Amino acid sequence: MSQLIVHAGDFKFEARFEEKLAPKTVAAFRKAMPFESQAIHVRWSGEGVWMPLGDLDFGVSYENHTSYPAPGQIILYPGGISETEILLAYGGVHFASKMGQLAGNHFITLTSGLENLTAFGKTVLWKGAQKIRFEEV
Repeated sequence: MSQLIVHAGDFKFEARFEEKLAPKTVAAFRKAMPFESQAIHVRWSGEGVWMPLGDLDFGVSYENHTSYPAPGQIILYPGGISETEILLAYGGVHFASKMGQLAGNHFITLTSGLENLTAFGKTVLWKGAQKIRFEEV
Protein backbone atom coordinates (compact mmCIF):
# COMPACT_ATOMS: atom_id res chain seq x y z
CA MET A 1 0.00 0.00 0.00
CA SER A 2 1.38 3.40 -0.94
CA GLN A 3 1.46 6.30 1.46
CA LEU A 4 -0.80 9.29 0.95
CA ILE A 5 0.38 12.75 1.99
CA VAL A 6 -1.96 15.71 2.39
CA HIS A 7 -0.24 19.12 2.40
CA ALA A 8 -2.78 21.57 3.85
CA GLY A 9 -1.62 25.15 4.27
CA ASP A 10 1.46 24.97 6.50
CA PHE A 11 0.52 21.50 7.78
CA LYS A 12 1.31 18.00 6.58
CA PHE A 13 -0.82 14.94 7.28
CA GLU A 14 -0.26 11.29 6.44
CA ALA A 15 -3.36 9.44 5.32
CA ARG A 16 -4.71 6.22 3.89
CA PHE A 17 -7.21 5.51 1.18
CA GLU A 18 -10.30 3.57 2.25
CA GLU A 19 -9.83 1.14 -0.65
CA LYS A 20 -12.04 -1.66 0.70
CA LEU A 21 -14.92 0.63 1.67
CA ALA A 22 -14.86 3.05 -1.30
CA PRO A 23 -12.92 1.36 -4.13
CA LYS A 24 -14.56 3.26 -7.01
CA THR A 25 -14.08 6.65 -5.36
CA VAL A 26 -10.44 5.87 -4.53
CA ALA A 27 -9.74 4.71 -8.09
CA ALA A 28 -11.36 7.83 -9.59
CA PHE A 29 -9.48 10.17 -7.24
CA ARG A 30 -6.16 8.43 -7.93
CA LYS A 31 -6.57 9.28 -11.63
CA ALA A 32 -6.70 12.97 -10.68
CA MET A 33 -3.56 12.88 -8.50
CA PRO A 34 -1.61 14.76 -7.54
CA PHE A 35 -4.76 16.69 -6.70
CA GLU A 36 -4.51 20.38 -5.81
CA SER A 37 -7.19 22.77 -4.70
CA GLN A 38 -8.04 25.50 -2.21
CA ALA A 39 -9.66 24.65 1.11
CA ILE A 40 -12.24 27.10 2.42
CA HIS A 41 -14.30 26.89 5.59
CA VAL A 42 -17.68 25.18 5.34
CA ARG A 43 -20.78 27.35 5.49
CA TRP A 44 -23.47 25.01 6.83
CA SER A 45 -21.73 21.83 7.94
CA GLY A 46 -19.95 22.75 11.20
CA GLU A 47 -16.22 22.25 11.82
CA GLY A 48 -14.86 21.34 8.42
CA VAL A 49 -13.14 22.69 5.37
CA TRP A 50 -14.21 22.02 1.81
CA MET A 51 -12.96 22.19 -1.71
CA PRO A 52 -15.75 23.34 -4.05
CA LEU A 53 -15.29 21.61 -7.41
CA GLY A 54 -18.25 22.88 -9.42
CA ASP A 55 -19.35 20.43 -12.08
CA LEU A 56 -16.19 18.26 -11.94
CA ASP A 57 -17.37 14.70 -12.49
CA PHE A 58 -15.36 11.87 -10.92
CA GLY A 59 -17.78 9.36 -12.47
CA VAL A 60 -18.78 7.78 -9.16
CA SER A 61 -22.00 7.47 -7.21
CA TYR A 62 -22.55 6.82 -3.54
CA GLU A 63 -20.41 4.27 -1.68
CA ASN A 64 -19.42 4.33 1.99
CA HIS A 65 -21.34 7.59 2.25
CA THR A 66 -22.03 9.53 5.42
CA SER A 67 -23.44 12.85 6.54
CA TYR A 68 -21.38 12.76 9.74
CA PRO A 69 -17.67 12.35 8.97
CA ALA A 70 -15.45 12.16 12.05
CA PRO A 71 -12.46 14.47 12.51
CA GLY A 72 -9.75 13.40 10.08
CA GLN A 73 -12.14 11.78 7.62
CA ILE A 74 -12.33 13.12 4.07
CA ILE A 75 -15.45 12.69 1.99
CA LEU A 76 -16.23 13.25 -1.69
CA TYR A 77 -19.69 14.46 -2.64
CA PRO A 78 -20.06 13.32 -6.27
CA GLY A 79 -22.51 16.05 -7.21
CA GLY A 80 -26.23 16.03 -7.76
CA ILE A 81 -28.37 18.48 -5.83
CA SER A 82 -25.27 20.51 -4.97
CA GLU A 83 -21.90 20.92 -6.65
CA THR A 84 -19.13 18.32 -6.48
CA GLU A 85 -16.95 18.85 -3.42
CA ILE A 86 -14.44 17.33 -1.07
CA LEU A 87 -14.82 17.91 2.67
CA LEU A 88 -12.33 17.39 5.51
CA ALA A 89 -13.83 17.29 8.99
CA TYR A 90 -11.72 18.78 11.80
CA GLY A 91 -14.47 18.67 14.43
CA GLY A 92 -18.19 17.99 14.56
CA VAL A 93 -19.73 17.93 11.08
CA HIS A 94 -23.29 17.46 9.82
CA PHE A 95 -22.68 17.61 6.07
CA ALA A 96 -25.15 19.94 4.35
CA SER A 97 -25.66 22.59 1.70
CA LYS A 98 -28.24 25.30 1.16
CA MET A 99 -30.36 22.50 -0.32
CA GLY A 100 -30.27 20.53 2.96
CA GLN A 101 -28.48 17.45 4.27
CA LEU A 102 -25.97 15.74 1.96
CA ALA A 103 -23.92 12.54 2.15
CA GLY A 104 -20.41 12.09 0.79
CA ASN A 105 -18.19 9.08 0.18
CA HIS A 106 -15.68 8.59 2.99
CA PHE A 107 -12.59 7.63 0.98
CA ILE A 108 -9.56 9.02 2.87
CA THR A 109 -8.68 8.96 6.57
CA LEU A 110 -5.85 11.01 8.06
CA THR A 111 -3.49 8.81 10.09
CA SER A 112 -0.91 11.24 11.48
CA GLY A 113 -0.68 14.91 12.30
CA LEU A 114 -4.14 14.85 13.84
CA GLU A 115 -2.89 17.07 16.67
CA ASN A 116 -2.69 19.85 14.05
CA LEU A 117 -6.10 19.27 12.49
CA THR A 118 -8.01 21.82 14.59
CA ALA A 119 -5.25 24.39 14.05
CA PHE A 120 -5.56 23.89 10.29
CA GLY A 121 -9.34 24.28 10.43
CA LYS A 122 -9.10 27.46 12.50
CA THR A 123 -6.45 28.84 10.14
CA VAL A 124 -8.89 28.42 7.27
CA LEU A 125 -11.70 29.95 9.35
CA TRP A 126 -9.75 33.04 10.43
CA LYS A 127 -7.21 33.55 7.65
CA GLY A 128 -9.11 32.31 4.60
CA ALA A 129 -8.48 29.86 1.80
CA GLN A 130 -5.45 27.58 2.10
CA LYS A 131 -3.75 25.51 -0.58
CA ILE A 132 -4.24 21.77 -0.28
CA ARG A 133 -2.44 19.01 -2.19
CA PHE A 134 -2.95 15.25 -2.13
CA GLU A 135 -0.11 13.05 -3.34
CA GLU A 136 1.03 9.44 -3.13
CA VAL A 137 4.63 8.75 -2.21
